[in-house]
Amino acid sequence: MATPTPARHAWRALTALLAIVVVLFGINAIGVYVVGKSSWLPSLALDLQGGTQIILEAKTPDGSNPTSEQMDQAASIIRQRVDASGVGETDITTQAGNQIVVQIPGQADDETRDRITASAQMQLRAVLYTTAASTSYVGEDGNQTPYPTPDPGLASTPTASPTNGSDLNWVTPALQARFLAYDCADEANDPGNEPKDQPLIACNPAGTEKYLLGPVELDGSSITDATAGINTQNGQWVVNVVFDADGAKTFGEVSQRLYAYTQAGTTPQNQFAFVLDGSVISAPSMNGVILDGKPQISGSFDQDSAKVLADQLKYGALPLSFEVQSSNSISATLGSQQLQIGLIAGLIGLALVALYSLIVYRALGFVIIASLAVMGVLTYITLCILAWRMGFRLSLAGVAGLIVTIGFTADSFIVYFERIRDELRDGKSITAAVEDGWGRAKRTIYISKSINILAAVVLYILADATVKGFAFTLGLTTVIDILIFILFTHPVMQLLARTRFFGGGHPLSGLDPEALGAVYRGRAQFRQPAAASAAAKGHAARRTGRSRGEAQRRQTIAERKQAELAASSRKATEGDD
Repeated sequence: MATPTPARHAWRALTALLAIVVVLFGINAIGVYVVGKSSWLPSLALDLQGGTQIILEAKTPDGSNPTSEQMDQAASIIRQRVDASGVGETDITTQAGNQIVVQIPGQADDETRDRITASAQMQLRAVLYTTAASTSYVGEDGNQTPYPTPDPGLASTPTASPTNGSDLNWVTPALQARFLAYDCADEANDPGNEPKDQPLIACNPAGTEKYLLGPVELDGSSITDATAGINTQNGQWVVNVVFDADGAKTFGEVSQRLYAYTQAGTTPQNQFAFVLDGSVISAPSMNGVILDGKPQISGSFDQDSAKVLADQLKYGALPLSFEVQSSNSISATLGSQQLQIGLIAGLIGLALVALYSLIVYRALGFVIIASLAVMGVLTYITLCILAWRMGFRLSLAGVAGLIVTIGFTADSFIVYFERIRDELRDGKSITAAVEDGWGRAKRTIYISKSINILAAVVLYILADATVKGFAFTLGLTTVIDILIFILFTHPVMQLLARTRFFGGGHPLSGLDPEALGAVYRGRAQFRQPAAASAAAKGHAARRTGRSRGEAQRRQTIAERKQAELAASSRKATEGDD
């Protein structure tokens, strides 16, 4: 005999859930054993693990103290660079009027340190000359000869006024001599504080190439967005930049000028350099006229380098430079004891929910316990993956969000099971009660879960960084709760309803029609439970009056009026007879 349709649906849902679990564990296994950046344990936040503290001191071109608005903006930019998602639990504050304190969970890697220290000026300049970062040349004798120190007597004023940022009239004899002798490895060189309206000598971050650049034509404040993506035509990683209206207009004019150099084969004057704190992080050539303010930077990028450049372009728009004053390891502010207390509180909550479920719903309570167990597995592996993919770290506030969700999850089961019991009281079979109860209960559950998710989203957007972890875990576990409800709880109930223990209404199943009270068929038509024994029939009869009253209370006003009219009609008919 063919399997009933609800049973087939149940097995398909359970298979889909199993596939999701396998995929999630497979993704994390790739992160652990192939990429080497994931772990089988969720990452802990600063308050539970400790980490690294970096103190930055602001430097202004004229040596004056920065304003509070500049410092707040700098802190915001650094926070976005280090923890753009807001769930990495990074603590960033200002102090002493000119210092920013950055506290990062765990040990900060070199990439993170670079993002923090390179947090200020973004400038866009045209390239005039470029060469390898050498301070010497091969002389007539075949030996390496250092370039001489620039003669102070060399002319430093252009003979003709430059007309644009790519005009070679900017290159005076004094500037050319200084460019040739420029040492990228010399720490005394500080291109980050050079005037914006004058040419600039700068090097790439690796110190292998140096550039002679024209004046600033755009700065980072004109960049509204920058994202890493894949070019659909060649499959290579690129960086997509978006300028504001003024920036788009200026960049359009620059692109027309530089593209003319590209067509003429004039290099490197067809290049446009992105300079961050005096370092050329990228100097792409102009391969077309871009008038919409949305250029695309291509090159030898991989996913990580494209994302780093995108972050640098997007979050590097301050007229401030920073100097690292100190970098130290710090201990956890709360530590493992508080984490243990939070976990114990969660276990106590789970135990109370399990105990309540078994007392009220008997064997049906094991469905609740199994659903919570599956939800725990999904939540755990999801937190591990999010720690790898988006830098999520579990703080004590996040643990609180997980604990609160236990109560919300129990609400779903109670609504569902009570709806099933109501259907049983209406005289339906257990299989029909499960299907009809699901149809009515899921609407209520979806509405309540939507409100929970909406509250979590609003809290995540508006709350302080210390509360974002709570909002994130609350929203995440609510979504997982809905998934478990659809793919596990209801399918399991569909299968259990077809077993003798549950489908037959065993007293310990939690679905015993007799134990649930009077059972009636339709409206005001009563019958005893099919499973009732002879001894139970007398007991059911004594409760018929109470059951009739309950049925009457369930009737709507229209149904009551219709029943009264029917009764009056019967009496009139009997009177005529």
